[in-house]
Amino acid sequence: MARSSGIIVAALTAAALGGVGFLAFQAEAAPDRPHASASSPSGKEQGQGQDAASQDKAAKEKEAATALPEHSGTGARVVYALAQKRVWLVGADGKPTRTFEVAPSAVNPPVGPYKVTSRDPTGTGSDGIPVEHIVRFHRDANGVVFGFSAAVDGSSPNPSTTAKKTGGIRERPADGLALWNVAVNGARVVVVP
Repeated sequence: MARSSGIIVAALTAAALGGVGFLAFQAEAAPDRPHASASSPSGKEQGQGQDAASQDKAAKEKEAATALPEHSGTGARVVYALAQKRVWLVGADGKPTRTFEVAPSAVNPPVGPYKVTSRDPTGTGSDGIPVEHIVRFHRDANGVVFGFSAAVDGSSPNPSTTAKKTGGIRERPADGLALWNVAVNGARVVVVP
């Protein structure tokens, strides 16, 4: 009888240790959550707070960098910021519906307001690359044509490889399609510094 009691006690002890081990494993694998009763955050929680703060700061910096430039007009328009190499598509309510980076060519258009003068669904860029969704808005006195387009293969122009003075502004294909859908003939394009 004593022997069978010892076996039972050993089995219960082993089961209890196994249960404690399993609970410890689950606690280790569970995501960290701050405890309401804790008066100060642990080192790990402080690190998470710092990560969240740095992520929040990065998000605010990105938002500021991609904010619609002031003095870019009102109403529906396409805004092109030369220094930022960025375009905004702006709705009739004056709010941006999309913004994206672009790759300018060798020559920039002068700052100012323009209107879309012509469009072509496909063509060939000045760099010889097939392009789509071509939206032109200005031709200068030297014959340089300024407009937006997207390379079919997604490539960007490299102005340093050509001596030609070109004014193409290259977008990614999805961005080119978005601009094509709003920049109809006569639509406003505003170029800002």
